[in-house]
Amino acid sequence: MIEVTERELVPQEIVDRLKKDKYGAVVTFLGIVRDFDDGRRLVFLEYEAFKDMAEGKLSEIAETIRERWHLDDVALCHRTGRLQVGDISLVAAVAAPHRKEAFEACQYAVETLKEIVPIWKKEVWEGGSAWVEGERA
Repeated sequence: MIEVTERELVPQEIVDRLKKDKYGAVVTFLGIVRDFDDGRRLVFLEYEAFKDMAEGKLSEIAETIRERWHLDDVALCHRTGRLQVGDISLVAAVAAPHRKEAFEACQYAVETLKEIVPIWKKEVWEGGSAWVEGERA
């Protein structure tokens, strides 16, 4: 399940699509908009993406997980648009027979997503705003 969308992400719906009797683990990561960053009160975030290109890169990550860990059930879903404090910006989930490979693959997905997927984040805080790059994005 690969998706870049303006719609609200519902983690339980995503997990339910991955759960199968053959799996003993579904590891999930939720990226959540926090209220403070670098000592500034965040008002909202704004995400932009080249949807087709971003989904293509997310698919590449999922394919690497298939090859490296032999896991087929991966969900990488990212929101775009304006997100408020407490909103979920990212759901990464990996189903596996055992927890170790599920954790490893999910961490790989999140770290690689930050590096290669063309999704940009603008922080809007009280008194200013800025586009964020790199690890903080």
